[in-house]
Amino acid sequence: MPDATDTEGLTVGQVSARLDVTVRALHHWDEIGLARPSLRTAAGYRLYTAGDLERLHRIVVYREIGLGLDKIRAVLDDPTADVPGALRAQRTQVAERIDRLQQLSAGLDRMIDAHERGLLLTIEQQAAIFGPEWNPDWLTEARQRYGDTTQWRQYAERSASRGPEDWQVIADAMAGVDRALGEAMDAGVAPGSPEAHHIVERHREVFASYFPLTREMQVCLGRSYEADPAFAAHYDGIRPGLATWFRQSIDASARHHGIDPDTATWQ
Repeated sequence: MPDATDTEGLTVGQVSARLDVTVRALHHWDEIGLARPSLRTAAGYRLYTAGDLERLHRIVVYREIGLGLDKIRAVLDDPTADVPGALRAQRTQVAERIDRLQQLSAGLDRMIDAHERGLLLTIEQQAAIFGPEWNPDWLTEARQRYGDTTQWRQYAERSASRGPEDWQVIADAMAGVDRALGEAMDAGVAPGSPEAHHIVERHREVFASYFPLTREMQVCLGRSYEADPAFAAHYDGIRPGLATWFRQSIDASARHHGIDPDTATWQ
């Protein structure tokens, strides 16, 4: 404790420095009667005695553990106050706050991990959910190519909150779209027909599980589905020529919604 005597009081500035309390806080506590200096200089300046400093020290301690000023006043001035009970209640609140902070920390760790890895799944879980065609290296390539984009950030933020069951639901929905595409081709559905428009819209809605997908962006994806060897192999593996049929259907749907697929950009 700082040393002061009744005859040699400390100024507000000295108390502020010794107890690491702002001058503004000391003035406020004086104004509300929580901690008033016992002495004044001839010029009217506040001077704090050893007894004043003892009270201030207790106020600082109680404030640091989270007690409000009204509760501190009661603890200090009410002889009937249940001090241990008040401290136990505060300890419970502190423990709850620590638990919330630990959960927040764990959430931040998952968010960081998702931004860096894309999927918070083991290799075995990825293979079980996405099938034998899945290549875990695709995530690294996607991070390198798209890591600075808005879409990667949106994808990572969603990924951080998903577990294996959530990804299984999404994988099953995408597989359902693939089946619908193959069945539409088998049935002779023409690009630009209402049936084709429905499947294209279904694809856009399911794909939005990764990040919001505009129709312009979907057109850009359709080009990749046809031109990229890996994508083309996937769709043509479902039905020969499906990659081109799907791209044509996406383009026709875009035109139906007033979008020129020839000039569409990733926006």
